[in-house]
Amino acid sequence: QVQLVESGGGLVQAGGSLRLSCAASGRTFSNYAMGWFRQAPGKEREFVGRISRSGSMTSYADSVKGRFAISRDNAKNTVYLQMNSLKPEDTAVYYCAASVSYSDYLGSYNYWGQGTQVTVSS
Repeated sequence: QVQLVESGGGLVQAGGSLRLSCAASGRTFSNYAMGWFRQAPGKEREFVGRISRSGSMTSYADSVKGRFAISRDNAKNTVYLQMNSLKPEDTAVYYCAASVSYSDYLGSYNYWGQGTQVTVSS
């Protein structure tokens, strides 16, 4: 089992920045690729970005490319989502998730955090 706890969400004005953290415990963190997903009210959960086990590879949804960046610190068992130039449409609950494969498919992720709310005001 892998336990994931997100933090860092909150209310920010459009154009602002937030950094989300996801702390992992349980099994060896570096054995898992990590993903960030988000779910806005009335919408399906969607892929935001992913990072490989070592952190050498990342990829992002087109909607956040160039504005968001994922990093990880395997020594601290933590993955981060740096969000810049935030827009009202980025408002959602953000989830981190762990997978044995480097995937952008929600179904590939076995372990999920509880989510953290991000609200971007216009």
